[in-house]
Amino acid sequence: MSTVTAASPAVGSFCIPRSRGRINMPRFTMTVRSSNAVSAGVAPILTKLKHDCATPLPLLRHVADAMAADMRAGLAVDGGSDLKMILSYVDTLPTGNERGLFYALDLGGTNFRVLRVQLGGKEERVIATEFDQVSIPQELMFGTSEELFDFIASGLAKFAEKEGGKFHLPPGRKREIGFTFSFPVRQTSIDSGILIKWTKGFAVSGTAGRDVVACLNEAMDRQGLDMRVSALVNDTVGTLAGARYWDDDVMVAVILGTGTNACYVERMDAIPKLQGHVSPSGTTIVNTEWGAFSNGLPLTVFDKDMDAASINPGEQIFEKTISGMYLGEIVRRVLLKMAAEGALFGESVPEKLSTPFVLRTPDLSAMQQDNSDDLNVVGSILYNIAGVESNLSARKIVLEVCDTIVMRGGRLAGAGIVGILQKMEEDSTGLIFGKRTVVAMDGGLYEHYPQYKRYLKDAVKEVLGLEKSKNVVIEHTKDGSGIGASLLAASNSKYEHDF
Repeated sequence: MSTVTAASPAVGSFCIPRSRGRINMPRFTMTVRSSNAVSAGVAPILTKLKHDCATPLPLLRHVADAMAADMRAGLAVDGGSDLKMILSYVDTLPTGNERGLFYALDLGGTNFRVLRVQLGGKEERVIATEFDQVSIPQELMFGTSEELFDFIASGLAKFAEKEGGKFHLPPGRKREIGFTFSFPVRQTSIDSGILIKWTKGFAVSGTAGRDVVACLNEAMDRQGLDMRVSALVNDTVGTLAGARYWDDDVMVAVILGTGTNACYVERMDAIPKLQGHVSPSGTTIVNTEWGAFSNGLPLTVFDKDMDAASINPGEQIFEKTISGMYLGEIVRRVLLKMAAEGALFGESVPEKLSTPFVLRTPDLSAMQQDNSDDLNVVGSILYNIAGVESNLSARKIVLEVCDTIVMRGGRLAGAGIVGILQKMEEDSTGLIFGKRTVVAMDGGLYEHYPQYKRYLKDAVKEVLGLEKSKNVVIEHTKDGSGIGASLLAASNSKYEHDF
């Protein structure tokens, strides 16, 4: 049977700038209004925002229950809920016993990444890794399928040529590669998937409706590259596999970066829509595509306006509420209203503040780390990014807005995680809450935004309660999807395993 994989936005682009260089603060010539003057105009807007974004425990419980219910409905039949619940065909997870040389290719945006890993079994584990990143020329994003895949295969061939040192292929074997492909694909087996359409600025002709693995294999043959794809994977599935290699208790993987997604280990007999597919392990990884979830979320007028102006109105509502791509934009929309209706930054509305997505989530995080008495970093960012001059009172309000939106995002993400764990526990009592269970987290939002991370973890504890939450470990797995794809190439190798 075929399944549909929706595209996940790239997750690696969320990062707080370590240094902005020397920031030239303006000589303020604005009239500094009293704190009361600022807050009087914006207070009603802030009060309503906090009310509309509130995530009390009953609401979080409802979101967790609704997530679990939508998962069941999506597993029962394709199109059964907002959640696609896509079958990954990954039935064999890495165990740590894998040996040999394996490659990975990650194509998810304007760069592609290649990686090789030499595995040494339980004792030596990862003996060595090497990777390289290649930019895709703009013209190839609008060229033919053959041109794009030839370019990728050529990059792979150059990378393979440098193989040496600790990397060695057993005689008589073809090199095997795990292919992470983050575009909409209808996956049909562990090593095949039909491209539905290109996204993220690509408009390559001649690929839609074709098997992307066949496209890559053919291009590698044309390059004379002795390599075959043994696993086609989604980046979230790769993250789960990469984390599971080191820790057998990993059951769920979540990416929280520019975009968001989650996958988990599911029992085959709990997937009614699955017909004719048999797994030797009795389990498989299901990719939830949870960004499309929308049930019972606390939305504001700012969320609704942002959604209406987006390229996919009415879709990916959970993603638009919790992921790094959108948190900064929601805050910008709130500040624009406060500036226009509450004179937050003086009598005129700063022009740059009207530019969509000018305020990014890393800017919010940098502002929230400002502990100075005069909130100098907040002032600098507002001036440099949005052309806004601000007094201390306005800066404090900006921080309150940031915290309100980020708290809602983190707590809802936490409730979503509980929903997945709850569903798994309901099917197999004791599977999750009766022992140590690890949720592997990847993505810049979770890694680089301390407040978001804290709100997420606090929400998980709050909804599960102290006793159950003791067994749930939320662990950061940096860049797990790359090595995860090579590990899946190993565990799905066509050769007899010598482990």
